[in-house]
Amino acid sequence: MVKALSLGVTVSADGVDYIVRNPGCCDLVFDATSAKSHLEHAPILKKLGKRVIDLTPAKVGLMSVPSVNLADSLAEINVNMVTCGGQASIPVAYAIGQTQTDVDYIEVVSSIASRSAGPATRQNLDEYIKTTEDGLKEFSGAKRTKAILNLNPAEPCVDMQATIFAKVKAPDIGKLSDVLKGLVEKIRQYVPGYEVILGPIIENDRIVVMVRVRGLGDYLPAYAGNLDIINCAAIAMAEEYAKAAGNQHSERDG
Repeated sequence: MVKALSLGVTVSADGVDYIVRNPGCCDLVFDATSAKSHLEHAPILKKLGKRVIDLTPAKVGLMSVPSVNLADSLAEINVNMVTCGGQASIPVAYAIGQTQTDVDYIEVVSSIASRSAGPATRQNLDEYIKTTEDGLKEFSGAKRTKAILNLNPAEPCVDMQATIFAKVKAPDIGKLSDVLKGLVEKIRQYVPGYEVILGPIIENDRIVVMVRVRGLGDYLPAYAGNLDIINCAAIAMAEEYAKAAGNQHSERDG
């Protein structure tokens, strides 16, 4: 708050109530509260005509992963950034769905440093699991999905990692590698610390891919890649909204 005030940015501790009292304060709202709170905020912000980027696992609006469905997201007034684990693993699941036939099962095991899991994350664990699983299923077309999150208390703190396992009828690793490479390049445009550190390979008749996410380390610790990836995805989404709005203004002025 002190930094924001020093930059001349209006701040308030009153949450959504401040926006209700001052509807002209913004065009777009980032909601980084909790899943339960966003269920209350969403109808209020919709009535006010605000675009919303939801960083909670409430899953009110369209699930958005910028590297996968950016164009579809631009048409929505409320988009849901799924979860940190979803942002890390869904591009891989999407690549699997695009390149493999008969995707029976996808499982994602994410590990983050305990220190990077704040109160809201811990309060939303059930919603995290459900929304991540729903996102994996929707973007991959898999019949069954499972999400697991480990909060690792190790010192020094571990980087965020996510391992994706998939059971498919006839694995095509070459085709998957080509599509995944393109998606990783897109992700690295807004999350430079995103990388595939294993795979894709076949292990025990399953496709296995492991990704690691390191943050920029500019404000949050570099190990808190889980926070960086969802924040950076939300910012990337907001920047595209701004570009689209700017183009519309230019067309009208022209």
